[in-house]
Amino acid sequence: MFLVALLALLGTGTARADSRCSERSATRLLPARISCSHQTTWIPSGPLSVRRVIYQTPLGTPPAQGWPVVLIYQGSFFPLNDFTYYSGTPFGGFHEGKLVQTLLDNGYAVIAPSAPADLFWQTNIPGLAQAYELSTDYRFIGNVLQAIRQGHFGWLDPNRQYATGISSGGYNSSRMAVSFPGQFKALAIQSGSYATCSGPACRVPELPADHPPTTFLHGFIDVVVPWWSMDLYYDRLLHQGIETTRYTEPLGGHEWFAASPAHILAWFDAHP
Repeated sequence: MFLVALLALLGTGTARADSRCSERSATRLLPARISCSHQTTWIPSGPLSVRRVIYQTPLGTPPAQGWPVVLIYQGSFFPLNDFTYYSGTPFGGFHEGKLVQTLLDNGYAVIAPSAPADLFWQTNIPGLAQAYELSTDYRFIGNVLQAIRQGHFGWLDPNRQYATGISSGGYNSSRMAVSFPGQFKALAIQSGSYATCSGPACRVPELPADHPPTTFLHGFIDVVVPWWSMDLYYDRLLHQGIETTRYTEPLGGHEWFAASPAHILAWFDAHP
């Protein structure tokens, strides 16, 4: 009886045979948890420096062209050291875990590169924002994309690459359209805006004609990255005739939402 009661308090978790991920419901003692297995590699970001990249591919046999692949970019100060997430994590981190799980379970490989020193991306740092090709991010992400083409992460399809991320990672997802033209099928920007914007300091210039279709997910009461700064980007895409949608969480702040995984999966599925 004692063992049964202890297991009820701790929770045992569930894992599907066809999934890389397991999920544990919240108990009286422990928060809910999602944990997906991962692999780790190191990719050069300069002549004498490397950065960590964690990744995983779905179970099963890949399509003939390889698995489509989603790059997930971390938010500021929240490095992706593994694919384990707990309920109650700041900025809706548990829902990021649901996103990883959703993508893997639906046939997408997931690659999570690390920002410099696990802090934030250089896309909107003054100086580097205007001379991005001088940044270590530019070299690093270029090397990650090359590694995808060379099969470093397994059998992936370089013609079906997608990007998403929150906050700094959302700005960095936009950077894929600006500095890596023609390499991404679609983008999903969570709580972010244009590549060189930073919170309320935001101006969206003329966009490249080949800007990928882009969806936005944003909280209406986000005080870190104001909703209207995302709206500037959304309006610019509409003005130029570039496919775009947006999802607004009316009471949402600067965070992933419960609706984010399904919305992002549907957007990527719609752009094969």
